[in-house]
Amino acid sequence: MQHAVAYDDPAAVDAAVKDLRRLPPLVTSWEIERLRSLIAEAQEGKRFVLQGGDCAETLADCRSETITNKLKILLQMSLVLVHGVKKPVVRIGRFAGQYAKPRSSATETREVNGQKVTLPSYFGDLFNSAEFTAAARRPDPALMVRGYKHSALTLNFIRSLVDGGFADLHHPEYWDLSFFAHASLSPSLREEYQRMTANLADGLRFMEALGEKAVDDLTRVEFFTSHEGLSLDYESAQTRTVPRRAGHYNLSTHFPWIGERTRSLDGAHVEFFRGIRNPIGIKIGPKAAGDEVVALCERLNPGNESGRLALICRMGAANVAANLPRIVESVQKAGKKVLWMCDPMHGNQTTTSTGIKTRSFDAICSELEASCDVHKKLGTVLGGVHFELTGEDVTECVGGAAGVTEADLSTNYVSLCDPRLNYQQSLEMTFLLSRKLGRGN
Repeated sequence: MQHAVAYDDPAAVDAAVKDLRRLPPLVTSWEIERLRSLIAEAQEGKRFVLQGGDCAETLADCRSETITNKLKILLQMSLVLVHGVKKPVVRIGRFAGQYAKPRSSATETREVNGQKVTLPSYFGDLFNSAEFTAAARRPDPALMVRGYKHSALTLNFIRSLVDGGFADLHHPEYWDLSFFAHASLSPSLREEYQRMTANLADGLRFMEALGEKAVDDLTRVEFFTSHEGLSLDYESAQTRTVPRRAGHYNLSTHFPWIGERTRSLDGAHVEFFRGIRNPIGIKIGPKAAGDEVVALCERLNPGNESGRLALICRMGAANVAANLPRIVESVQKAGKKVLWMCDPMHGNQTTTSTGIKTRSFDAICSELEASCDVHKKLGTVLGGVHFELTGEDVTECVGGAAGVTEADLSTNYVSLCDPRLNYQQSLEMTFLLSRKLGRGN
């Protein structure tokens, strides 16, 4: 199996999978069907999808303040997009299950006490631990059960916050992060955001004064979960049929996706994903051939159903103009119904001279703008974006209004895998995207 982690105790794997099959589902089939309907509308340009969250969640970060901050920044970003694109935003978090991370190599070599030591790579907390020791890097199937339990805790807290009015659009001022006021956000950007939130709240109150009952729908926002379906042991254990619905549902998440490394047409991941009813994403890189992408669409969505597929393109800023058009044209010519999304993160990763992985804010902006231009030229709809971000004040990506430089990266570099936009960069990025989409590209 492609990118499978090698466990050394098959009996322990079987025991973990058996436990997972007995445990209740994390999400429901009607939530999944609801998301399918929203994605179908986004395909037609009636909605916009915002997907964001950690590169890889950690079990240690299953804490109330961390979850709350991620929720807050996604709310802030969605508010900016609603204001700019003038359409409802579908919010999908990379949380409550994003514990697995594919790696380019199965092993990692470091120098320890003057000697080179090779150990299994860190594949995320669903498989092993990040510490560079033999015990920590040993794949442990019991972590699948721990990952499930932490996903359940995260989901429970998110649902409690939303049901309790945390996401009430009448009070967007509540969404500000505790450090928003004293962060180095430019005064003009802060004023624009505050003016936008005030205008939204005033608009809601005015509509209610006129007796517009439909506005009640805005007092609660919906959140959906997503993660990369890397571990087929984990995904299949939570896949089941449900009463009064046809087909199988992966009830570990609403929106699983297939990564660039595991989307082989004849691979195990595509074979598994074609059998579930969830809406699914496919990461598409610059080397993908147009006919290959069309074949994936046919394999995963043979009925060409609306709301089923999202193609999450991750080209890299320098590759958009040369590669995205041919992929879009191939899918368009074949008449395939897909949601086009842009992931401007994964194709723009670099490594500094000191070996630190980072991403350029300017390159991320450039890929977003170029992708918007391609879809406008070809008459297709860019219906969503996919970011790796955090609500924390990290220093992992360079650039942006705060002026994070390579020298600043060591200040608060927390990610165990790939660099994420911090809360300020995320908000600034959303303003730029909102302006671009708001003026018709």
